[in-house]
Amino acid sequence: MAEPVLKSSRFRAEREPDWLRLERLLGRVEKGSAADLSVDELIAAPVLYRAALSSLSVARATSLDQGLVEYLESLSARAYFLVYGARATALERVSRFFARDWPLAAQAVWRETLVCLGLTVLGTVIAYVMTGRDPTWFSAFVPGALEEGRGPSATTAALRATLFDHQHQHGLSVLATFLFTHNAGIALFAFALGFAFGVPTAFLILINGLMLGAFLQVFVSHGLGYEVVGWLFIHGVTEISAIILAGAAGMRIGWAIGFPGERTRLGSAAAEGRRAATLMAGVVVMLFCAGLLEGFARQLIQQTPVRYAIAIGTGLIWLTYFYWPRPEAAARA
Repeated sequence: MAEPVLKSSRFRAEREPDWLRLERLLGRVEKGSAADLSVDELIAAPVLYRAALSSLSVARATSLDQGLVEYLESLSARAYFLVYGARATALERVSRFFARDWPLAAQAVWRETLVCLGLTVLGTVIAYVMTGRDPTWFSAFVPGALEEGRGPSATTAALRATLFDHQHQHGLSVLATFLFTHNAGIALFAFALGFAFGVPTAFLILINGLMLGAFLQVFVSHGLGYEVVGWLFIHGVTEISAIILAGAAGMRIGWAIGFPGERTRLGSAAAEGRRAATLMAGVVVMLFCAGLLEGFARQLIQQTPVRYAIAIGTGLIWLTYFYWPRPEAAARA
């Protein structure tokens, strides 16, 4: 063991000054721009980059310690964008995010997306059946703030009024705010807790399905199933899709930590974390869109067929946007 350690230490001592100089240049550019560098520094950057690549090649070929190899890989990748990367404007970066980065990130987690969709459907079915057999289960699945006036004991007229009656718009707005806050919280926690091997994420997604199933069963039992689905899904298609994608991002990180393959757990989590962060930025956009639909469209549109049309339309838009084949995805596959 002494010889590889000695070899690695000597190798680092001989070449580390160039690495540190390149790292300082990269730090200045990343905090500001390439314009902050002098002419001499701009000339030196490609030379230092090639030296870092040479060091990486030697480190890999001679099986030096993995930490040094990972450091040089990271340094070389950062330097590549300094030397060869295109200088994109803020508008170009935003356009790239919507045109390529976000949908490709969603495509990359399609397996986890199917798992989260399955958990949502499973929770919905379980709560729907259990609440139908014993209405007392409703309180176990649905938070008290959501139950107000909409539980199994409510009359059909009262339930219908929450869906259509303009005199109940204040109560409807309170419910809409609660639903959005609840679902946004579920989405963020489903992603944030993914590091625990995805188990809390799966639990949260299942819980969200349980709440949905119990809520639907109450309205269906009063003959308002058609109406409540339109009322919920005018915004719910976007909101539930955001939760599922957030859960998929969390599960991907959990899987990367649990099964890192040839990479270290930290390196695997970091690699998947970058993709998941892109996906979560998109989830925030989806939640914003859902909030607009919840705050305006559902309140102003009282015709159930129109609500269904908007729900189906938004569903088709998201499916097409995320899963329409892209050349970049084909190249990666």
